[in-house]
Amino acid sequence: MSVILKDQLPGLDFQLSENQIMIADMIRRYGEEKIKPIVMKYDESQEFPIHIFKELGEMGLMGVLVPEEYGGSGFGYFEYVTAISELAKICGSIGLSMAAHNSLCTGHILKFANEEQKKKYLPKLATAEWIGAWGLTEANTGSDAGNMSTTAVEDGDHYVLNGAKNFITHGKSGNVAVVIARTGKPRERNNATAFIVERGTPGFKAGKKEDKLGMRASETTEMIFEDCRVHKSHIIGQVGEGFKQALGVLDGGRISIAALGLGIAKGAFEASLKYAKERHQFDRPLTDFQAISFKLADMAMEIEAGEMLTFKAAHLINTKQSVNEAGAIAKLFTSEAAVRIANEAVQIHGGYGYIKDFPVEKYYRDAKLCTIGEGTSEIQKLVIARSILK
Repeated sequence: MSVILKDQLPGLDFQLSENQIMIADMIRRYGEEKIKPIVMKYDESQEFPIHIFKELGEMGLMGVLVPEEYGGSGFGYFEYVTAISELAKICGSIGLSMAAHNSLCTGHILKFANEEQKKKYLPKLATAEWIGAWGLTEANTGSDAGNMSTTAVEDGDHYVLNGAKNFITHGKSGNVAVVIARTGKPRERNNATAFIVERGTPGFKAGKKEDKLGMRASETTEMIFEDCRVHKSHIIGQVGEGFKQALGVLDGGRISIAALGLGIAKGAFEASLKYAKERHQFDRPLTDFQAISFKLADMAMEIEAGEMLTFKAAHLINTKQSVNEAGAIAKLFTSEAAVRIANEAVQIHGGYGYIKDFPVEKYYRDAKLCTIGEGTSEIQKLVIARSILK
């Protein structure tokens, strides 16, 4: 089992860099002015606030990891984690959509596409001229992705895609999607291939939009393929490499969700601390009561631990070390901690925690997704167990 060792984490500095401080300050200012006033409006309407993401693109936040030569910010995972967590402190939905755009569609192309594909798509994605989607999950194959039903059959210079993907972030509004489809027999090795599919391609359309518990301003829909012809030039990598590529994308994606959970947890904690200081019972602030102060202490401890785990994973991926186990640990701990912290935040607020006039009920609803998206908590335990039992 991995532990924090000097040879594994040489020179890891726990001080925020100038870039991290700049990003955090920029997001806080923008969030106060542009996001906070509309958080509940879009949560209730479940409308995807695409204008927000266009503005985040102008700020360089939709291509955080993309090199400058492709129009991105050229930052690393420390800056990326900082950006996601700061956005999620304000609104989990905004943090989720920003993370999904960066780590999934854009991340897949960045990691595995050829130079021609990178030059064509990354500048548009990094600036949010185009919004990206990523399609792996299906209705009957969530964690069991090797048994997917969506197929791609070779036909001359094209592949013909048929099937449907569900629970897809930006499945309707996305301008381009990376889609993993089965090109071999079910369950055989190397049976899936990744394709870049642009919106407007005949046979590619959006399906049902999901009505969700939380993350309601982050669009989640089906993507449907009916005799959708995709040219071979849109294959990412080689035929049969799709699932292997997807696992590589998800390694980084776990860090995204860890950062998302971290931000939600921080938002819930800060709201609770403020409320507990201001709220009086029996002529004393709630912070004077041990039952409340101990809850706050536990919340602070879990946030600190989650932050350490998340930045450890970020350091490993920055330095091109294996992040499979560390990312799973960070994602598992921080997502589950976010649920616990949001739950305690509601409890500290009492009846006010259950109404929409206070922010913690939204943190409570949003947090749960972190334990499910990009690999459930149970899958993370499977990844960790396999790693430590090698």
